[in-house]
Amino acid sequence: MSMNGENLRLILGIKLKQLRTEKNLSLKELSEETDLSISYLSEIEKGKKYPKPEKIIALARALGTTFDELVTLKVDEALDPLTLILNSPMLREFPFELFGIEQQDIMDLFSASPAKAGALLKTLLEIIRGYDMSVEQFILAALRSYQKLHHNYFEDLEEAAERFMAEMQWKPKTLMPTELIKKALQQKYSYDIDETSLSGYPELQKFRTIFVPSKTSKHGYHPHIKPRLLLNKDLIDRQKAFIYGRELGYSYLNLRERALTSSWLKVESFEQVLNNFKASYFSGALLMNRHSMVKDLTKLFQKKTWDSGVLITMLEKYAVTPEMLLYRMTELLPKFFGLEELHFLRFSHRTSTGNMKLTKFLNMSQVFAPYGLDLNEHYCRRWLPIAILKREQTELAERDPTTPLVIVQRPHFVESNIEYFVITVARRFALKPLFHSSVSIGFLMNDAFKETVKFWNDPNIEKIMVNETCERCGLRDDVCRDRVAPPTLYMKNERQRIREASLQKILAGGR
Repeated sequence: MSMNGENLRLILGIKLKQLRTEKNLSLKELSEETDLSISYLSEIEKGKKYPKPEKIIALARALGTTFDELVTLKVDEALDPLTLILNSPMLREFPFELFGIEQQDIMDLFSASPAKAGALLKTLLEIIRGYDMSVEQFILAALRSYQKLHHNYFEDLEEAAERFMAEMQWKPKTLMPTELIKKALQQKYSYDIDETSLSGYPELQKFRTIFVPSKTSKHGYHPHIKPRLLLNKDLIDRQKAFIYGRELGYSYLNLRERALTSSWLKVESFEQVLNNFKASYFSGALLMNRHSMVKDLTKLFQKKTWDSGVLITMLEKYAVTPEMLLYRMTELLPKFFGLEELHFLRFSHRTSTGNMKLTKFLNMSQVFAPYGLDLNEHYCRRWLPIAILKREQTELAERDPTTPLVIVQRPHFVESNIEYFVITVARRFALKPLFHSSVSIGFLMNDAFKETVKFWNDPNIEKIMVNETCERCGLRDDVCRDRVAPPTLYMKNERQRIREASLQKILAGGR
């Protein structure tokens, strides 16, 4: 077991508190026996201090144990799960403090009931391993939980974006020119922006950008070696604007730990993921001012019938991609419209194979959200985010990436008996001509949604019975002609339901 100084302090602190509790000694009594102050003993038990050898000897004598037992890296069976935490890359990276859990809370849990605390954490690790989660998936799941905890709205980042604009003497506009943002990045933070070099590395073409930090000499920062931003030559102007805004966010917010590639080559820490989120949020707030967006969304929701042209107009007004616009809506709708029960999904479709892949999701709802866990299952082809990619494949291939398709749907999920209102925007990828993408924002059709969105009951909006995946769906073949896999999980659950019903009948005295 590898141990750094912090971990050694934690283990000693828990051991000390356990032994003191077993002997029914108060901190005051232990202080009197060791000539160590109560405050110092408290600091040791909290894992904040590691005493000198002579003080450990005094503690061991007072607690009826040996010096070696207190300082050894070996722990008893009850404390063994704690070493799992200290050595697990997943739990070590989990940002407990963001959820109001301090390091001391975990230590207190082990001190009070090591067996129960150990069982809880072992179970957590087994669940993680059972779902074959990577460290990256675990960290990203932690970020989504953090976003949900704050309803995906962060006032400090909104204010930072507006403060930056004021410092630059930019008036809040509906359109932020890409060249203006690029110029700020070059002049204020000395960025060298390179739009040609990346094309010389075919194996790196999947990345939109690569960031090369400024180098330092032995005397510190070297003013002649600037931070470089390598851009993929196939990026459209709207994507460049967001990227420049994100780099401004990293610099203005002083976010040091960061990824060097646009998509994750390897997730190294939660701080890295959190900083990427903050910089991206900052960029979205720059491009789509919250006050202007709220006015536009209010006008949209006041319409009695759905008009896709309004969304297209917003895309043009802010010069952003569909993903930027719909994701920005997830940040503003809970705060300013009370629409908290929503989710965001992004699917990609490889036209050569027909494969559909969920590449991004955020579930803000307290109830079911259709994103699935089993990658071997087949998403329902009737469900709009999937159907639009299949239905409009030829048209998407011929469209410019900046002119997407916008469609709405009211899917009713069979198994959960829940209805959503879904807005989906589809387009082809600029970087990958054989790939199409759909982004969707879905709203639970509850009273809050119906009171806020006047077009919710537009008769022209398609209503359809769907399910999450074919494997979980009990719709008959004559009802659904889009099935691509047999209902294996549905039939398994049905057999279980019949067995349980028969068992209840026997127990009730039936024949």
